[in-house]
Amino acid sequence: MSRPLLNPLLRALALAGAAAFSASALAAGEVSLYTTREPKLIQPLLDAFTKESGIKVNTVFVKDGLLERVKAEGDKSPADVLMTVDIGNLLDLVDGGVTQSIKSETLESVIPANLRGADGKWYALSLRDRVLYVEKDLKLDSFRYEDLADPKWKGKVCIRSGQHPYNTALVASMIAHDGAEATEKWLRGVKANLARKAAGGDRDVARDILGGICDIGLANAYYVGHMKNAEPGTDARKWGDAIKVIRPTFANAKSGGTHVNVSGAAVAAHAPNKENAVKLLDFLVSDQAQTLYARANYEYPVRKGVKLDPVVASFGELKVDPLPLTEIAKHRKQASELVDKVGFDN
Repeated sequence: MSRPLLNPLLRALALAGAAAFSASALAAGEVSLYTTREPKLIQPLLDAFTKESGIKVNTVFVKDGLLERVKAEGDKSPADVLMTVDIGNLLDLVDGGVTQSIKSETLESVIPANLRGADGKWYALSLRDRVLYVEKDLKLDSFRYEDLADPKWKGKVCIRSGQHPYNTALVASMIAHDGAEATEKWLRGVKANLARKAAGGDRDVARDILGGICDIGLANAYYVGHMKNAEPGTDARKWGDAIKVIRPTFANAKSGGTHVNVSGAAVAAHAPNKENAVKLLDFLVSDQAQTLYARANYEYPVRKGVKLDPVVASFGELKVDPLPLTEIAKHRKQASELVDKVGFDN
């Protein structure tokens, strides 16, 4: 088959599949969720929603290419709700024209303005704070993100790839706070302080602190919940027990807030069950659902007053950097370019 026929054929197949799926999704009392999140992480929330509302959730796990799939399905798409992680991915859906504006008093009253789209096209559902993992016996009580470039930490810092979305979001936030020139200098300083090549995952930061390779490192807080709640004697538990958590702030931010990324969702542009889609989003910020986020996934809830897992609660109250996520996302491309410019991952 020649290459020019490939894209039209894929589109035809996608539309055919969408039409077949749409027939069942249009049934009363149903809502279709396309998600990049592992089903096992969110299934307890969806089961609770169905139990409370009677609305069945048809879940489609889309590991990669969510935007491309929904675009290919076009106005025949059965998708009602689109769920993903990382503000960049959420805004890509918005910019790709596959979401729609909705109005919900519940969402607007629960979710702070800096954690949702002003036009109602996306909403954060849980928070992922980027924190400092510290060797448990190290005497360190406070930290600024800028401090990672301090020469006193030379050969003592571990971190995953600078091009990972968790880190490009942080670098973009640094650009928004301190400017591109200062951020480039900071990146060079952090690279000079690395104990090993920037690679691996967030759990590997804790592993390497336990192994004596580094003393500190940046990673997401929710991984600590998973590690410290793992079975005693497992590697994960040993990694978790080797560290403590400090929530850094930005030196130039008067608020003293910590950088967060999000998991979030939006209503699809051609949602055949828009009313049920809004009901699902409203439920996901309810006290019940936010408690499940906090207790099962160790992510920080967007709703205030939710009871946290004891491990997460031990980190203290999360004061979120009030800089709008949309402002941070504007600098994503520049952040990625700076990471390459300084050879951070080399």
